[in-house]
Amino acid sequence: MEPVSTEHVTAFRRFNRYFTRRIGVLDDHYLGQDRPLGEARLLFEIGDGASLRELRSRLGLDAGYLSRMAKTLQAQGMVRLSAHPRDHRLRMIELTAAGRVEVKEQNRRASAAAAGLLEGLSAPQRAELTEALATARRLLRLAGITVDLVDGAAPDARACLDGYAADIDERFPEGFDKSDLVRPQEVSGDAGAFFVAREEGRPVACGALRRLEPGVGEIRHVWVHPDARRLGLARRLLDALEREAAARGFTVVRLDTHAALTEAQAMYRACGYTEIPRYDDNVYAAHWFEKRLSPAP
Repeated sequence: MEPVSTEHVTAFRRFNRYFTRRIGVLDDHYLGQDRPLGEARLLFEIGDGASLRELRSRLGLDAGYLSRMAKTLQAQGMVRLSAHPRDHRLRMIELTAAGRVEVKEQNRRASAAAAGLLEGLSAPQRAELTEALATARRLLRLAGITVDLVDGAAPDARACLDGYAADIDERFPEGFDKSDLVRPQEVSGDAGAFFVAREEGRPVACGALRRLEPGVGEIRHVWVHPDARRLGLARRLLDALEREAAARGFTVVRLDTHAALTEAQAMYRACGYTEIPRYDDNVYAAHWFEKRLSPAP
């Protein structure tokens, strides 16, 4: 990937400074209520109840900091802390009646503040801003997703393949047999590679690479969880697989795809793959593609 320019970093930081000041992140009385943003956000995220472990992962908070905030809110009568009924290692947190009242008021004030900002714009400008915010959210989600090389037998790898199998079993008219998934030894070590994409610690996508013959690799099982689609993640995985193939000395990568996966066919063509004659006996394949790779730097 290309290095990030100083201009892009500066623009991103400038927007962060403006936006955090504009919405009152630095104010100890967020939205005019008697608490800072951190506590207000925690109250909002608790919803109908959650474990502290889940909240720590969702909000990316230090365990000690989260525990201190929870105890403060408990002392104020906003939340209740308890042990999980089936797993005493988990601490649960839920809103009290007073906490629910405060969250309802928080939502009212937040909506009023947003409406107040938008009032200064015309209808077309509001539409433009809404579209820009959706684009920013999509790209920030993509930026926050990690793509890591893992062993083909790793739990996250197998979890992604289970998701892939269930997904295409519904989409293929003939269904899909899980025994046709790549085996761990085919996509690990010298034989191949397996990439898992994670969003906030949760596996949401995968892709595999295996050796077909000297100088030729095959890409398999590029899959993205429905919740993480339309972010550009499939292309990012494909890029990681191609770079790994080039690093292994492959000059060509091939892949096949089902007739029903029209969006996958369009993506492969847009990424420089050309259709070729059948090269394997995959009963699910209707289209076969190939791409020549530049040598790894």
